[in-house]
Amino acid sequence: MEIEIREKIENPLLNRTEIHFDCIYQGESTPKVLDIKNKLVALLDADKNLLVVDKVLPNFGEGKADGYAKIYDSEENLNEIETEHVLAKNKETQEEEETSEEE
Repeated sequence: MEIEIREKIENPLLNRTEIHFDCIYQGESTPKVLDIKNKLVALLDADKNLLVVDKVLPNFGEGKADGYAKIYDSEENLNEIETEHVLAKNKETQEEEETSEEE
């Protein structure tokens, strides 16, 4: 999986940076939201708790998806603005967190 950032937009009104990206995954299945989030965190050197992947829209038959993510400047702003389902799909399960801590 490869991620190419198309556009970064500062949104001072909502205290966040909005990122439009392409996710390229030729010959693979569509990546999970958490995999994309981890790749974006590494690519943008962002805080994992302040980044949410909002949308991943696969293009049929292309091995490519259009994506939209947001980086907030604080957890308070993130929790105040984002909807529950977006927060839920960006949250790692307790089991995943425990195994990553052990490694």
